[in-house]
Amino acid sequence: MSTSMSRVKSKYDVVILGAGHNGLVAASYLGRAGLTVLLLEKNDYIGGATTSQKVFPDYDARLSRYSYLVSLFPEKIIRDLGLNLELRRRATGSFTPYIKDGKHNGLLLSNVDDQVGRQSMIDLTGSDKEFAQLKKFYNLSRVFAEHSWDSMLEPLIAKEEFRRRFDVDGVSREAWRSLAEEPLGGAIERYLQNDLVRGLVLTDGKVGLFTHPHDPSLLQNRCFLYHLIGNKTGEWKVPVGGMGAVARELEEAARRSGAEFLTGIRISALGLNGKSRTVEFEMAEKTETIEAQFVLVNFGRNVLAKFTGKPFQPDATDEGSVFKINMLLRKLPKLKAKKYPATDAWCGTFHSDESYEQMNLSYGQAVQGRLPEKTPCEVYCHTLTDDSILAPDLREQGYQTMTLFGLDVPWSLFARDNRTLRKEAEKKFLASINQWLEEPLEDCLAVGRDGTLCIESKSPVDIEDSLGMFHGNIFHDAPTWPFATTKTQAGTWGVETEYENVFFCGSSALRGGAVSGIPGHNAARKVLETIKT
Repeated sequence: MSTSMSRVKSKYDVVILGAGHNGLVAASYLGRAGLTVLLLEKNDYIGGATTSQKVFPDYDARLSRYSYLVSLFPEKIIRDLGLNLELRRRATGSFTPYIKDGKHNGLLLSNVDDQVGRQSMIDLTGSDKEFAQLKKFYNLSRVFAEHSWDSMLEPLIAKEEFRRRFDVDGVSREAWRSLAEEPLGGAIERYLQNDLVRGLVLTDGKVGLFTHPHDPSLLQNRCFLYHLIGNKTGEWKVPVGGMGAVARELEEAARRSGAEFLTGIRISALGLNGKSRTVEFEMAEKTETIEAQFVLVNFGRNVLAKFTGKPFQPDATDEGSVFKINMLLRKLPKLKAKKYPATDAWCGTFHSDESYEQMNLSYGQAVQGRLPEKTPCEVYCHTLTDDSILAPDLREQGYQTMTLFGLDVPWSLFARDNRTLRKEAEKKFLASINQWLEEPLEDCLAVGRDGTLCIESKSPVDIEDSLGMFHGNIFHDAPTWPFATTKTQAGTWGVETEYENVFFCGSSALRGGAVSGIPGHNAARKVLETIKT
């Protein structure tokens, strides 16, 4: 329940704009420190992009609609806030189907049995050399994580000082060079020879963003690091109960700390230049104004610019490039590759049309302004690791949820005619998966009472419309390095804005993006540090 307007005070120490997971993290830390905190949320629910929703009304299945897996959420925050979260390991890391000598097979990399992955790589390449090379390559990101992960919850360190941390041995220096200095494609091509394996690695540098292996902006490197350094292992885990369970735990922690909530509000004006800050908003057709010593912004720089009347100047790398499909299935589709059980293939990340050369091709076609002929994508089935998001009757009948992430589909492709292109893209992505199946995915989908299939597609335009994320960028803007890239950033928390006592506490902060809670923690630390001085 939200606090009613009659009980809301006219002044707070901190007002947080947006009750997504980062806003909730910040509220919990600040409330525990004894500050008065009010969260204002435009939706009638809490959690932002980390909610679970009954996407298909005829079925009691609560799908994580926008974000699915957790890797970057620091164990320190979970401990600090006493969160009761279960993050479950997926038995399979990834499954990539392929055809060799006319036969269907798949590369399966297991999270629990190295030997399975080694044998699978031998089947694909004829030896285990590529498997050893893949291990060597991923060791670079593990070493990078060792040197950088703990600093994510500290003020930003100057790039040169950060680089010196890697001056300990040859592997550390190689990790810095390969991941922070030269385009990721160089290291991928040095270490790996197989086209499919190279592509498998590259996907972590592309998910959600429009980039390629030799992008001189190193956007792909930053995206790759985001996917590989979480809690020093980089393993993506399934939140038991779905993303909604993460949001619920955080909401309870914020309420325990004394934070108050107002939902269903519409901000009409922000006063950020005076001695104290004011937030004017409409609720139940009435206009209210609240004063705050600090304002924390849990939405994008694009939205803040709109409220302040300042021009927003995005970088070319800020464009989103993701297509999401949420599905409810009556049964798991059967695979043409018979070597592995379908449950093993679908419970990890299932890659389709994501070989290295194929993605270079699809990127090139999207650059020319057209939907790629073959659309790279990856799919994963939450319910094979955690079926608690399904009602008992659906579990008994073998229902599953499935989510697809499409690549090389930038916002600009959909901007002119979103509806037509969304349909076309959905068809292409389903065809991409269907090439590996004995039965079309469409035949496995649950059907609503009105005869419609239980499938929901979201283009970058839809994501921007629903969540305000600039051009559908799931990170809000281009992911940033874990270190300061300018003199002015060094020593800051990466949350500062041009306004005094107004801080980003969401993905728009430096080191924001993904379900991490990191910017929420860092904004809270900045507030507490400011109060002390």
